[in-house]
Amino acid sequence: MKLKEKYDVVIVGSGLGGLVSAIILAKEGRSVCVLEKNNQFGGNLQTFVRNKTIFDTGVHYIGGLSEGQNLYQYFKYLGIMDDIELQKLDEDGFDIISFDDDKLEYKHGQGYDNFIKGLVSDFPEEKAAIIAYCDKLKETCSKFPLYKVKLGKPYYDDTEVFELYAKEYIDSITSNKKLRAVLGGSNLLYAGEADRTPFYVHALSVNSYIESAYRVVNGGSQITKALLNRLREAGGEAYKRQEVVDFELEDGLICAARTESGNLVKGDLFISNIEPKLTIKMVGKENFRKSYVSRIENIESTIAAFTLYLVLKPGTFKYINKNYYHYKSHEGIWDAQNYTKEDWPRAYMISMGIKKNFDGYADNMAAMTYMNFDEMAPWVGTFNTAAKKNDRGQTYEDFKAQKEEQFLVEIEKKFPNIRQCIQAVYSSTPLSYRDYIGCNRGSMYGYVKDANNSLKSFISARTKIRNLYFTGQSLNMHGILGVTISGIVTCSVILGSEYLLDKIKEANLKEEVKS
Repeated sequence: MKLKEKYDVVIVGSGLGGLVSAIILAKEGRSVCVLEKNNQFGGNLQTFVRNKTIFDTGVHYIGGLSEGQNLYQYFKYLGIMDDIELQKLDEDGFDIISFDDDKLEYKHGQGYDNFIKGLVSDFPEEKAAIIAYCDKLKETCSKFPLYKVKLGKPYYDDTEVFELYAKEYIDSITSNKKLRAVLGGSNLLYAGEADRTPFYVHALSVNSYIESAYRVVNGGSQITKALLNRLREAGGEAYKRQEVVDFELEDGLICAARTESGNLVKGDLFISNIEPKLTIKMVGKENFRKSYVSRIENIESTIAAFTLYLVLKPGTFKYINKNYYHYKSHEGIWDAQNYTKEDWPRAYMISMGIKKNFDGYADNMAAMTYMNFDEMAPWVGTFNTAAKKNDRGQTYEDFKAQKEEQFLVEIEKKFPNIRQCIQAVYSSTPLSYRDYIGCNRGSMYGYVKDANNSLKSFISARTKIRNLYFTGQSLNMHGILGVTISGIVTCSVILGSEYLLDKIKEANLKEEVKS
């Protein structure tokens, strides 16, 4: 395929939000081109291989994918459900919350009845609190129309839903400190903070996993592959190793994107699936109102991550069909970000990949924890992408090796025999995420949502340039579901929300009739 001179829609970045937007607009008859800087499409859906073992960069598990649920409906409309092979996680405990100072493991079950049953068996005196918590999750999610695949008023009209703190609400329903920790224990899903994170962020993140939780067999790149197939079938085009470095403007509108390799790609509409801060810089701050630039520049990004990737020796470590959220203490579940050099990591999330035709044993384990971007200061000027390769030097390798060992010591407390099962150890730092995913300061989940200033981090899909739109995790919510919805939001602005939602419902109705 060769780049045409002009397209109806040019999309910069092939993360999930960009690919969802591309398919929707291509299905509507627009000529669409997606430009990606990396060797691989998919943003956080990318996988990589070490020692013949597939690792995910960002997709550890997905919620809401059972028939009729929210993500299922969106994926059905996009035409990719039948192309993705899934492994359902343990129904009695897809997530396990555990603590160094407690031998018991606390299970989050799939399905609300199962979820309640599992927790009531551990906290028999707390049934009323557990039910109240589940009711509040469902009530909160119902206020977000697109989360429920419904048309409705923009949810930000109801400011109350944004001003309730996650920790404060959970603390209000029970005085049992252990139960509080177990209910809030998967907060690494959204980088939860005691004095900022709103309850709606907690609810939208947790609810879809309680409804159903799956792993993607052979990694998240299966989703990318399916999306690219649908895009091409609809006449859309996608090109990798085409890093957009700036935009050309004419009469206040963008007329072309220029790539590092010298291509000038013209278009009528442009959608940026890269970070808004970076987009504004590339377009040129002078082309936006100062107040708009200042507002976006001042939105804080969430903390970054350090991830350990363990290649396991064949036949040594049984595959675990669940995830672990582990803390040093149940007292510290909301402040794991505030670690010191000595007590890092205070918390971590462990997940496993699953390959087709596996033999019951795991071939890999990924463990993710928080890391402040400021720890990257000595190497912040180095960049590693498909286009550029910098050697970050021996000091960076030494830093990584020291952190890998410190992290492994913590994991051994939970899995005492893990070290003898390890064939090879790899890791990624906040710089890896910054360079490959293109996120500000290696941020895990886009922009900080703050109940103290609920509208500060909201970014509209419309920008102050009439033919430039945003999509991706910085828009509304992160995660597979959140970013899929961001693509729907962006296309709703272009096509009309009622029109697009009717199409989504129609695709699912056809499916119901067939079955």
